[in-house]
Amino acid sequence: MEKKNVLGGNLELCSLEPITGYYRNGICDQCKTDSGQHTVCAEVNEAFLMYSKEKGNDLITSRPEFNFPGLEPGDRWCLCASRWLEASEDGCAPPVILEATHEGALEVIAMGDLEYHQLRK
Repeated sequence: MEKKNVLGGNLELCSLEPITGYYRNGICDQCKTDSGQHTVCAEVNEAFLMYSKEKGNDLITSRPEFNFPGLEPGDRWCLCASRWLEASEDGCAPPVILEATHEGALEVIAMGDLEYHQLRK
C-alpha cells in the first residue's frame, strides 16, 4: 500500500543527501514507534536551525554516533510535526515540501498552514 502525502498523492522522497526520515530511508514516514512524528519534509534555513538549537534540539552539530551529519541551510529534513508547528507559531517555520510531507502531519498541523509555508520554486 502506497503511503500518502498531505495532497492525497503518493508520498515522495524528502532527501537522500543528507539521508533523512525516522528509518533513514529518505522518506518522512509515519509509524507508531516514532513518538516525534517526523512527518514534515522541510527545507531548513538558518532561522529555523538557530530556533531549534535554542529550543534544545541542535540540528547543526554532527553526531556520528547517531549517524547524523548535521544540517546546513538548504538541506531537506523530516521534522517533527509538533516542532514545525511551534516554529510556525513563533514565526520561523522553514518551507515545506508538500509532496514529501506525510498525511499524518495533518493530525497536528492544519493544511492551510502547510500550504502557506510550502516551498516555492
